[in-house]
Amino acid sequence: YSLRTVLSGRCHLSKVGTGRRPPPARVRVAVRLRPFVDGAAGANEPPCVRGIDSCSLEVANWRNYQETLKYQFDAFYGERSSQQDIYAGSVQPILRHLLEGQNASVLAYGPTGAGKTHTMLGSPEQPGVIPRALMDLLQLTREEGAEGRPWDLSVTMSYLEIYQEKVLDLLDPASGDLVIREDCRGNILIPGLTQKPITSFSEFERHFLPASGNRTVGATRLNQRSSRSHAVLLVKVDQRERLAPFRQREGKLYLIDLAGSEDNRRTGNQGIRLKESGAINTSLFVLGKVVDALNQGLPRVPYRDSKLTRLLQDSLGGSAHSILIANIAPERRFYLDTVSALNFAARSKEVINRPFTNESLQLHALAPVKLSQKELLGPSEAKRARGPEEEEIGNPELTASAASASQKLSPLQKLSNMDPAMLERLLSLDRLLGSQGSQGTPLLNTPKRERMVLIKTVEEKDLEIERLKMKQKELEAKVLAQEALDPKEKENSLTVHRPLPRRTVTGAKPLKKAVVMPLQLIQEQAASPKTEIHILKKRGRKRKVESSQVSEPVEKASEDCWELQISPELLAHGRQKILDLLNKGSARDLRSLQRIGQKKAQLIVGWRELHGPFSQVEDLERVEGISGKQMESFLKVSVLPVVPALPARPCSNSSPLPCRRTS
Repeated sequence: YSLRTVLSGRCHLSKVGTGRRPPPARVRVAVRLRPFVDGAAGANEPPCVRGIDSCSLEVANWRNYQETLKYQFDAFYGERSSQQDIYAGSVQPILRHLLEGQNASVLAYGPTGAGKTHTMLGSPEQPGVIPRALMDLLQLTREEGAEGRPWDLSVTMSYLEIYQEKVLDLLDPASGDLVIREDCRGNILIPGLTQKPITSFSEFERHFLPASGNRTVGATRLNQRSSRSHAVLLVKVDQRERLAPFRQREGKLYLIDLAGSEDNRRTGNQGIRLKESGAINTSLFVLGKVVDALNQGLPRVPYRDSKLTRLLQDSLGGSAHSILIANIAPERRFYLDTVSALNFAARSKEVINRPFTNESLQLHALAPVKLSQKELLGPSEAKRARGPEEEEIGNPELTASAASASQKLSPLQKLSNMDPAMLERLLSLDRLLGSQGSQGTPLLNTPKRERMVLIKTVEEKDLEIERLKMKQKELEAKVLAQEALDPKEKENSLTVHRPLPRRTVTGAKPLKKAVVMPLQLIQEQAASPKTEIHILKKRGRKRKVESSQVSEPVEKASEDCWELQISPELLAHGRQKILDLLNKGSARDLRSLQRIGQKKAQLIVGWRELHGPFSQVEDLERVEGISGKQMESFLKVSVLPVVPALPARPCSNSSPLPCRRTS
C-alpha cells in the first residue's frame, strides 16, 4: 500500500470500486389488500378492489361500476395472503444486500386503518415484517461471522419516531428532539441516537418491546389504536475482515411504519388529534412532492421540507434497495383513499435508486512504523553521526540479517485468534514468496495489478535518480576543467562571455512647474531698482536662463522649478481689463472671474446700479457680502483669467504673456 494509506490508518474506497457509476435499482412496490374488518359488512357490501393476478389489480368506480381502474405492480397480495407470503415474496430477498455492505429499506404506506402497523409488527400468532426480518438477519450474521470465516459481524439497533416534526428516540425518551445530519459521503445520520448491540432475537425483543410502548398512538373513529407518528427501526450491520487487507463494510436496514393519511371529516379529530393529523398529512404531502420531483428529473428534490423525507433520502432516489408496501382497504367508503394510495404507489414505482457498497480499509493490525533519527538521515549523514566506538562494536552481518528478518516479518503472525493449521499454511506461503525474491509483506498484501504498478514506478524513479547523478558528475567535471584554464584564457573567456551592462532605470523626473508670484509681491519687486525679468528657453535637454544684466547664460538643472516675474505694464493692462469687466460685464461675464460665483456676481451688478461704476479694482471691498480677506485673495488670482490660456510648456521670448500655471 502507499505510504499515504498507511499513515492515515483508514482509506475510504470508491463507491463502486471500479470507477463506474453504480447500477440502478428501481423501487419495488407491493400492494396488500386487507380483509373486511366486519364480516357482516363485507357480506352485504361488495369490495371495490379486485385482484386480477399476482401483480395486477383493478378498482371499480364507485359512481359507475362498469368502469374500472387497472394497476400493475411488482406484487399483489390479496385479502387471503398471510404475513409469511408478504415477507418471503418481497422483504426476505433484500436482506442479502446488507452482508454486501449495501443499504435496504422497507416502507409501509397507506391510509389510516389500512393495516400498515399489522403488516410491519403483526401479532404473537402472526409476526410481521420486523420480527421476521430481525430473526433471519441475526441468523445470517451468526453464520457469516462464525469462527474460521473471513468476516467478523456485529449488529446494532436504533428505534425512533417522527412526531409533529420532532425526531424522538424511543429507546431513550428523555433525550428530546434530535437533529438529522448528513456526512461528507452523503450518508444520513442522527447524532445522539441510542444504539443497542444485539446478538440474538431475545435480546432484540428486550429492547424493542419497551420502546414500542413509548410510541404515540391514539383513538379515532376509524381506528382504536391509530399511529400518530412515523416509526423508524434502524438496524446496522458492521463487518470487519479478519485477514489482510482488513476491509470494513457497513450496511443499514430501515424498517419504516408510516402514519396514515387522514380525512378529519371522517375521523372526527379535534384538539391535539387534529394537530397531529395536520402534521402527518403535511409530511406525506412532501413525500409525494419528493416522488414527483424524482420522476420528473427536477434539479431540486425537496428532501429538506420535512423530517420524514430527510430521513428517507437514502430510500427514495438514494443508495438503498427499497421496498414499498402499499396497504389498501376493500370497503367502498375508502374508495378515494384507496385510489390516492395506488396512485402514489404507481409514481413511486418509477423512482430509481443507485445502491453501492459502503466499504473502507481499516489498517488496525499493522503496527505504526517508528523511524529513528539515524534512519531518517541518509547513509553518509548516518555514518558521520555514528561515533567510532559504534563502528568498532557493530557487526554489519548481524545488522543486515536483523534488518532482513524485520523486513520479512509478516502481519499474519500477529493473528493469534486464527486456526493454527491455517496460520501455518499462510506463514509457509509467505516464506515461499520471500525465498523466490519477492519483497515480503507488501507484495503479499497488495493486489497483483497494484503491485505491478508500484514496481514499475520504483524502477522509473531509480532510472531518474541515476540520470540526475550522471548529469551532476558532468557538471562537476566541466567546472573543474574551467578552473584549470590559464588566468589569461580565463580572463578572455570571462571578457567574451561577460553579460551586457544593464541599463540603469531611474525614477520619473518631476513635472516642470511655472510659479506665478502673488500680485503684491510682484508690485514690491517692480518698485525695487534691481528689477530683473527672466525668460526661460528650451534648448535641448538643458535650459539656459538669460538675464538682462548677466551676459553669460547660466545653466540650471532641469529639475529646478520655473520662477516668473510679471512686468508692471502687463499687470496694469490686466487690471484695466478686469475693471472694464466689473463696470460693463453682465452677471454671466463676472462669473468667469476667479472666486466670483452666481451670488457675488449679482451683488456686484446691484451695487454698480446703485453707486455707479468702479474706479479701481479695490472698490470691490465696498460690495456687501465680500470681505477684505476674500478681496485680497481675489486680487492675487484674478489677473490671469483674462489672459488667453497657453499649453503647459516653457514660455518663449516672443510671447509677452505669462505662462499658464501647471500642477
